[in-house]
Amino acid sequence: MVLSTVVCGSTNLAFELDHNHTNGTNVVTAKKEQSYNVRKEIALGWNKHTPCSLDIKEPEVNDELTGATEAYMADVLARYTDRWLERTKHNLGYQLNSDFNYDALGPLQRLSINNAGDPFIAGNYGVHSRDFEVGVLDWFARLWEINKNEYWGYVTSGGTEGNLHGLLIGREMFPDGILYASKEAHYSVFKVARMYRMNCVKVETLASGVIDCRDLKKCLLNNKDKPAIMNMAIGTTVKGAIDDIDLVVQTLEECGFPRNRFYIHCDAALFGLMLPFLNQAPHITFKKPIDSVCVSGHKFVGTPMPCGVQMIRIEHINALARTNVEYIATMDTTIMGSRNGQAPVFLWYALNRKGYNGLKKEVQNCLILARYLKDRLREAGVSVMLNELSNTVVFERPQDEEFIRYWQLSCQGNIAHVIVMPNMTKKTLDTFLDELVEERWIWFKDGKNQPPCVASDIGKENCVCPLHI
Repeated sequence: MVLSTVVCGSTNLAFELDHNHTNGTNVVTAKKEQSYNVRKEIALGWNKHTPCSLDIKEPEVNDELTGATEAYMADVLARYTDRWLERTKHNLGYQLNSDFNYDALGPLQRLSINNAGDPFIAGNYGVHSRDFEVGVLDWFARLWEINKNEYWGYVTSGGTEGNLHGLLIGREMFPDGILYASKEAHYSVFKVARMYRMNCVKVETLASGVIDCRDLKKCLLNNKDKPAIMNMAIGTTVKGAIDDIDLVVQTLEECGFPRNRFYIHCDAALFGLMLPFLNQAPHITFKKPIDSVCVSGHKFVGTPMPCGVQMIRIEHINALARTNVEYIATMDTTIMGSRNGQAPVFLWYALNRKGYNGLKKEVQNCLILARYLKDRLREAGVSVMLNELSNTVVFERPQDEEFIRYWQLSCQGNIAHVIVMPNMTKKTLDTFLDELVEERWIWFKDGKNQPPCVASDIGKENCVCPLHI
C-alpha cells in the first residue's frame, strides 16, 4: 500500500493507492476528516501556490512501447473522477444542476467548434454551430416575449459575461450614466463597474435581499442630471431575492427619468429559467421597459461546461463599435472573440429534451422541496428564511467548517444557504437535515455556545436565537 497525497491550491486530498489491487485500478478514499475545521480567511498575497503532484511529465523515449504515460494519466483521471462524483453528490450550496446526460454528444469532443464573432453573421471558419445558437436564442426570445426581428443575442460563457455585455451596452448608450445596483447584486456587477470605470452606487436592500426602492429614490434624486443604468438582480446569489422590475421603473419615473434616460439590465442567471414557469411570478418580459437579460445555462438547465445566454433589444447593438473583422469575415459584437461552439449544441439538446413542460415540472419540484427543507429546519429550531418563489433556503451558518465543506454550503457572515436544484432529492435533503440536527446537538449541548442571531440577515420574524424565540 502506497499513500500518495495530492496537494493542489488550497485543497489537500489524500488518496490511498493500492497498486497491488487485482484489477489494476486504484482504491480511492477521500477523507472527510481532512476538511478544514477552522473558518478559512481569504487574503490576497497569502494564498500561496502550493506544490502540485500533477505536474506535466515529459514522456520517456520508449513511451510508445511501454504505455507508461497513458497508464499514468488513466490512473490520475480515475482517481479524480471518483472524487468529483463523490463531491457532486454532496453539493447543496451552489447553483448547479448535475442531472444531465449528454452521452449522445460524445462525438463532438473530436471537433473544434468555434463560433467566433457575431452569431448572425457566419464567418469564414466552417466548423461552427450558429444554427444551433440561433435556435437557442429564438427559444429564449419566445420565453421572454420579444419577436425574432426585435432582439439580438448570443450564447456566452456564463452569467458574468452576460453582465459584462449587458452593462457595456448601457455604458455605451449613456457614457456619463451612473450604474445602480443593490448591495446584494452579484459580485461581477461591481467588477464590471471597475473594468469600465463606471460610477457605481450601491443601493440598500430589505432583509429579504430585494433592492430598497426608498433608498434607490434617494440615490436617483441625488444624481438627477445623470442617466441611470440599472442592474436588476432577478434572484440574488445568497438569498434568492427578486428585485421588482415594475417598482423600480415606477421609482425611475417618479424621480423624473423618462424612458430615454435609463437602461435596465436584468441579471437573471438562475431565475431567468424559473420565473417564466410559475403562474404567480413577476414576468421577465421585453414588453416591460427593460433592455437586456442574461441567464446561465449550466445552472438550471445543467451542462458540463459553464455557459449562458445574453439578449438585448436589437437597436441597442449599434451602440457598440461594430468592427468588421476582415480576417474572420464577421462582426466584433461579443465580449469574447473565439466562443465555445459546443455550448449552443448542448443547450439546444437539453431544451429539446426537456421542453417547456419538462422545465415547468422541474421548477415546481424544486420549490416543493425548498419549502419542505425550510419547514424541517424550522421544526428543528433552526433560524431559516425562504423568499417567495425561491429555491434558496437561507439559514444560520453551521458552527463546523468541516460540515460546511462536506456539504459544500455557500456562506456569508452568519448565514448559509442550500439551493434546491433539479438533481436534488428528498432523500439527500433528509440526510443533510439529520446530520445537521446531530451536529447542532453537539455544538450547543453544554449551553456555552448559542445559535447565532441572524435577525439582521433574514429578519426578526425568521430568527429563533435565544433573543428572538
